[in-house]
Amino acid sequence: MNYLEVLDQVRTHVAGLFHAQKDDRLIYHDLVHTEDVVKAVVKIANHYQLSDQDFFIVNTAAWFHDTGYLTDFAEHEARGAASAKEYLSSKSVDPGVIEQVANCILSTKMPQHPVGLLEQIVCDADLFHLGGDSFRERNKLMRKEAQACVGRDIDKADWRLKTIWLFENHHYHTAYARELLTAKKEMNLEWLKDKATEEQGKVEKHRREEDHKKEETNSKNEEADSTKEMSKKDKEIEKHLQDIIALKTAEDDKPAKKKKSDRPEKGIETMFRITSGNHQRLSDMADNKAHIMISTNSIILSVILSILLRKLEDNPHLIIPTLILLIICVVTMVFSILATRPTVPPGTFTQEDIKERRTNLLFFGNFYNMSLVDYNAGMQEMMEDREFLYGSLVRDLYSQGVVLGRKYRLLRVAYNVFMFGIIASVLAFIIASTVVAL
Repeated sequence: MNYLEVLDQVRTHVAGLFHAQKDDRLIYHDLVHTEDVVKAVVKIANHYQLSDQDFFIVNTAAWFHDTGYLTDFAEHEARGAASAKEYLSSKSVDPGVIEQVANCILSTKMPQHPVGLLEQIVCDADLFHLGGDSFRERNKLMRKEAQACVGRDIDKADWRLKTIWLFENHHYHTAYARELLTAKKEMNLEWLKDKATEEQGKVEKHRREEDHKKEETNSKNEEADSTKEMSKKDKEIEKHLQDIIALKTAEDDKPAKKKKSDRPEKGIETMFRITSGNHQRLSDMADNKAHIMISTNSIILSVILSILLRKLEDNPHLIIPTLILLIICVVTMVFSILATRPTVPPGTFTQEDIKERRTNLLFFGNFYNMSLVDYNAGMQEMMEDREFLYGSLVRDLYSQGVVLGRKYRLLRVAYNVFMFGIIASVLAFIIASTVVAL
């Protein structure tokens, strides 16, 4: 079956459905959203290099997954799956393929429980915007659509709390989506929480102002009623007591404000998390590059040792080019191995190191030979000291950077040796062959 031809027909059919059955209430779940989900599916599917049939399944599911909204909002996944089955059956698509398309659509129902890679891809693509730059705009459209459906306004604060709950209870299913979207998704979640905190602060401030106004009004009324009965001495006593209470309240507020200022800032925590993740990805890339060099040169060495060395007696003019190639492969492998060879510290620390803040308890190499009791005590002390904690995070990032610098320097040497060495070897073989021919 020509899946690309059928997929093109699916695209035209779904676009026609959205235009023919247009519902003004569908501000979010419209054709634009469907096209965005299809783009996300294509991106994830290309990463996993799906077969033509699997590529057709996830793309068709993405096109049909929200067509159920065109008839009713309730149970739209089931209606979307039914619509896909009806259309694909008319195109004589294999029943097994149709069933997989329907399952992918049904798996997008919240809470998501996808089974297998294909369903995971469609589920991740459906909520791709949670970890994207367009989240804020899409979230506003979703709220407007929800208001249009229920026929009443939805409080921003309530909507924001529900969205935060969705973020905290959702996770991407494919490893590629987690690597690509998790960092931005966490930033979007932090933004939601900051907005919720800011809104709550405004509400509390307004409530305090209202309470304060009521208290002032009541106080004035009470003072007016009791002015005739209170003596001058009583007024002085009352004023003195109020001064003492105000002074006590000010003293009680100081530690609270100080404590609040000592709390870690969310932006700093996000910065540490994203930077550490970037370093880890760069380290993985360096290891992959080293493995490529090691594998390539291992193959070349195998060919040299098993084939060329046997023929050197009959072809003595190839001895020098072969030795050059042999040396180049060995040197390249040595530098590649050095780039990936781990360096493990002694794994111990002392109480003096903790007091002087000289050790980084976030790196396993500094504590793997210590007992759990000592390590727990050190961690407790570090978590209670903001400067010690942030200092350890900075030290950890710096150490990762140093290791990355060493890896990439050695890899650069390995790649340069291999690149120029291969050129030199080929030239040596050509020259040797030419000389013999002449």
